[in-house]
Amino acid sequence: MNSPAREAILQRLRRGTPGGARPAPENPVRRFDWSPEERLRRFIAALTAVRGEVILVGDDWPACLFSRLQAKGATNLRYAADTALGAELVRAWPDRGAIALIPHDQPIEACRTQLFTATDASLTGCLGGIAETGTLVLWPSIQEPRLMSLVPPIHAVVLEADRIRSTFHEFLVEEDWAGRGLPTNALLISGPSKSADIEQTLAYGVHGPKELLVLIRAGRGAADPHLNPPRDPTAALAGALA
Repeated sequence: MNSPAREAILQRLRRGTPGGARPAPENPVRRFDWSPEERLRRFIAALTAVRGEVILVGDDWPACLFSRLQAKGATNLRYAADTALGAELVRAWPDRGAIALIPHDQPIEACRTQLFTATDASLTGCLGGIAETGTLVLWPSIQEPRLMSLVPPIHAVVLEADRIRSTFHEFLVEEDWAGRGLPTNALLISGPSKSADIEQTLAYGVHGPKELLVLIRAGRGAADPHLNPPRDPTAALAGALA
């Protein structure tokens, strides 16, 4: 039996033009009026609330990373050899005898076993962060495939402070995701990998890295986090958490 509501829906469908162009809906950018310092504060608070570890660093970030990995008992670090970030790491790495550097310069098929069974930690850059949720946005590439951030027990990330946006919607619009062309998959990471059983017992590292280490420094402002030389972030970061 037809109801008035059902008939109204059917009438609207019949009046429609199949395949015709429709105007895009109005969708104002969802953003907050947060200063860069406020975005940084909120990002750190949200990420550390889910057991992400944050370190504010300068251009000496390789030494800071070395110290943290050594404290965690890591014996090696996989990095993307063909990136500016990787070059910075190699130039300033304190001791390759204590923590070996493993250049990721082969297809995954050629190093899969080593990646899954003999890699303690990995380092990647990222496209930016989302302050509202403490989320990292990774843009996988041939140099930094997604498995580098999904497999090793420790995932370290260098994040430029001025690449932190207020909301995911703001990030999508300002980074022009609709126009730039997406990678095979973009990764949104909010803390270490975790899962809970039916009794809600939380376990970390079940489906990915057990620890997430984020090194934040003053950004370089480029859309590609591996381009352009860094600038000294000391003053900016010191004031951000004052």
